[in-house]
Amino acid sequence: MKNKPFGEAPLLRLAVCLMAGIVVGDNMGNCNWLLPAFVVMVVGAMLLWRHAVVQSASIAVCFVLLGWLLIQRQEASLRVSWPEQEVIYEAVVLSEPVEKAKTIAVDILLTESERKLKCYFYKEGRREGVRREGDRSRTLKIGDGLRIQSRIRPNSEWRRGTFDYKRYLEVHGFTGQTFVSSWKWQKAQISLHHLSRLERTRLYFLKLRSRLLERLATDQTTPNPSYSGGEAYAVVAAMALGDKSALTQELRDIYAITGASHVLALSGLHLGIIYMLLTFLFGGRFFTFLPSYLFTFTTVWSFVFLVGMPVSVVRSAVMLTAYALLSLGHRDRMSVNTLAFTALLVLLVSPLSLYDISFQMSYLAVFSILLLVPLSERLFPPSYLMEHRIVKWLWGIVSVSCAAQIGVAPLTAYYFGRFSTLFLLTNLIVIPGITLILYLSMVVFVMPSLAYLLLYIVSVLNTLLTTIASIPGASIDGLHPTKLQTTMTYVVIVACYLLAFRFYRRKRDYI
Repeated sequence: MKNKPFGEAPLLRLAVCLMAGIVVGDNMGNCNWLLPAFVVMVVGAMLLWRHAVVQSASIAVCFVLLGWLLIQRQEASLRVSWPEQEVIYEAVVLSEPVEKAKTIAVDILLTESERKLKCYFYKEGRREGVRREGDRSRTLKIGDGLRIQSRIRPNSEWRRGTFDYKRYLEVHGFTGQTFVSSWKWQKAQISLHHLSRLERTRLYFLKLRSRLLERLATDQTTPNPSYSGGEAYAVVAAMALGDKSALTQELRDIYAITGASHVLALSGLHLGIIYMLLTFLFGGRFFTFLPSYLFTFTTVWSFVFLVGMPVSVVRSAVMLTAYALLSLGHRDRMSVNTLAFTALLVLLVSPLSLYDISFQMSYLAVFSILLLVPLSERLFPPSYLMEHRIVKWLWGIVSVSCAAQIGVAPLTAYYFGRFSTLFLLTNLIVIPGITLILYLSMVVFVMPSLAYLLLYIVSVLNTLLTTIASIPGASIDGLHPTKLQTTMTYVVIVACYLLAFRFYRRKRDYI
């Protein structure tokens, strides 16, 4: 254990300064003096190399100003003055259709400007009060070209509790929304040459994911009628391909009550499982070192594109890439410094990601694991764990689960008003379960005839979680702490960690 808890994580301080600058800039707005001040501070930091303390302070201020500049730039790019009247434009579909009460919702990308919109197609026959199964909007697929006539509006200001819908749309790159009458749009062959190579690559992988989902959906009929194949398909689509459009609210509630929601949202857990399999298959003596790494990380980043590049998966992919590069130099690979490095990269590209719930929970969970798991490992002698492999495996799940829960519990209470009391029992079930499901999913995409086995296993998992959710006291609901209370909770957690760290250090020094 290091002498200082954050002594070898200089990038953590820079990441914190960048985050502080983003928060300040988001609340303070535009300032004309900001860019000159940033340039002056950068020059000053370079000239103060003889004064380490003052130079460090200058670098910290530079990163605060940089965060301020970046958030201003991104927010300016999202502010668009849309015409007051209807316009005709071409777009491409980016998401699967989601049925609402009166509309069919899809995400679209304007081919001329590369701006994302939330698009709501009014259902055909809605004025007559008749639901028509033949609505054209229900047949939309990712990659379909559209020619639309409608008025584009700014993002909605709707709020509910702690959920800010406008901020949610901005974080995910949406610059507006539109409501389209059923007779004012049509499918069309459109050119994609105006799109950047990155957008064309993302669209290609999204279309590939859509085809994989179709293949899985057509094979969800099984010889065992004792479970809902639709719910099993929805869970597989979410766990393996990041598509949560088929999840029902009832199923979401079951996973939330039991503390298993993290397995429905793709994260480092999913990518880590895939990475371990690839390393096991292609990292052996039959493959030379460099080609095996190149193949592994090409596959990992292809998966990131395939699932739509959510922030939590991008964070994990960057960490795994850094892990591999550092391993070449035999350096300390999984560390707080590496985590801070990935946060810096993500926020430099998209500073609004700081306000993404998945970003906050993903980084806090991993940060907590990196800090707390080494402390928990000292509760058992290393020799004892080496002799009792089952105890080591169980304690590993328990310690990681508790550490992650400590990191995200205050945020879960703040955003969702809930704390799952049976998360340990749940994780002992879902972690082996998701490992089996992900591995079997990859087999099913090659051998579709085994889909019934995959869906049956998922249905068993759903049944177990439903049983756990029915236990009295499985979840404490109605928790709605304020921002100040949430912040103070994290202050207490950090204080407890520092006390425990000091205790173990003194115990080590005494021995």
